[in-house]
Amino acid sequence: MEASPEFDAPIPGMGMTAELGGRPWQSPPQYPTVEKAIEYYIERITTAEFKSQLLDVLEMGVTVTAIVNTIQLSSVMEGVHSADVGILISPVLMEFIMLIADKAGVKYQTGLEEDTKEPRKSLVMKSLNKLREEEASKEDNPNMESIDETKPEEVIAEEPVAMGLMARRA
Repeated sequence: MEASPEFDAPIPGMGMTAELGGRPWQSPPQYPTVEKAIEYYIERITTAEFKSQLLDVLEMGVTVTAIVNTIQLSSVMEGVHSADVGILISPVLMEFIMLIADKAGVKYQTGLEEDTKEPRKSLVMKSLNKLREEEASKEDNPNMESIDETKPEEVIAEEPVAMGLMARRA
């Protein structure tokens, strides 16, 4: 008995999966220890090409933390080191990049600075404060009518012509 051609097709979603261990981050890392990973990065960062690109990016205003996170996360995805080693070496990479920038005379932002202008408020907090102010103004002037208190117009309900989930309404 031959299988019909309908059953020879790939399973839906099969192209979006890979075998276990088929991705670089699923296999053992090339540099399993913090020391070996730092040596790997120091060799890469000290090349003239990398330094020039790094200084250009810092001059554009990209923070040191953003650069370090990008570098170490891409290395995790490539299987160079594990995610926990990447987190542990991040402060060392930040200090090394800041040292390079200081020697080159490039001003940079670490990404750890606190905003001294005004504390950031979330959108939720701003909305809550606005509602509280509106409530306080209503209590102070009870005769003032707001937009929310207007009477809604009467809505005439129309019956749908065709019934069903996908039916068009007339």
